[in-house]
Amino acid sequence: MRGSDRPLAEVYDVAVLDLDGVIYIGRHPVPGAADALAKARAEGMRLAFATNNASRTPSATAALITEVGVPAAAEDVVTSAQAAARVLAERLPAGSKVLVVGGTGLRHALRAVGLRPVSTAAERPAAVVQGFAPGLSYELMAEGGRAVAAGALFVASNADRTIPSPGGPPRPGNGAMVQVIRTATGVDPIVTGKPELPLHRETILRTGARQPLIVGDRLDTDIEGANNGGADSLLVLTGVTDARALLAAPPHERPTYVADDLAGLLVPHPEVRRADGSYHCGGWTVGPGFSVEGSGDRVDALRALCVAAWESGDAATAQEAWDRLS
Repeated sequence: MRGSDRPLAEVYDVAVLDLDGVIYIGRHPVPGAADALAKARAEGMRLAFATNNASRTPSATAALITEVGVPAAAEDVVTSAQAAARVLAERLPAGSKVLVVGGTGLRHALRAVGLRPVSTAAERPAAVVQGFAPGLSYELMAEGGRAVAAGALFVASNADRTIPSPGGPPRPGNGAMVQVIRTATGVDPIVTGKPELPLHRETILRTGARQPLIVGDRLDTDIEGANNGGADSLLVLTGVTDARALLAAPPHERPTYVADDLAGLLVPHPEVRRADGSYHCGGWTVGPGFSVEGSGDRVDALRALCVAAWESGDAATAQEAWDRLS
């Protein structure tokens, strides 16, 4: 975890933002998100919105983002469906048939790159692409399985095991549904969404970002994806990841920065300093045995605890220290 003596909106040219858990939860805006992003834009930071949700078109996704108070256009949105379509277009001749086990977003993305979406294995598709869609039927998954068993290339928009559910436990995501075809055929799909590289590459190609900052709420998709792509990242604690999970994060899921919410784009991030066997950040000190003393922004205490936990390998004691502080 690094510090920055300047606000992140001044350091990075494009913020690549996850959506659910960062800007909205379900269809409800995350408090303060719209105001923080408006201020980041005023500082000159461009915004792009990258999502593993392949069910919506970019236009529909932009409309939802705008609905929660963040003005967005279709060209600001990059989806795992678009990344999947590029992967297929790079491997198949123009006009090839692709069986779509998913929704409108995938069909739209395939047509945009000159591929032909179909719905049955009888049409002899060259590939099968699967993405999350509410109401996805057994019959369509069975058609996809038949085509993959016959030799069609198998691509999945993403492998998220779950998706958020406002007010309840997470629901099965595309990663869970992909297992139907995978188990039936023994074929592993090419996955294009976060944390895999295709969506990161698609985002950079579409935005022209020179120094992107990946912003998300999930360690195993947003942050791991940033690390896979060699980009810096900001974890916000408005979604599925809490402080305890961050303290236990393995190296490939550790963010560059952490903040309570998107207001973290607008402020400097104090560096964690090591001195006299202790870790210091802002007004907080984490001493031997994970003793925590100080005052001020508790995220500074979390930053210091993270570095102490990651360097010592003792996440459990760090989590106990955070629990006492909380």
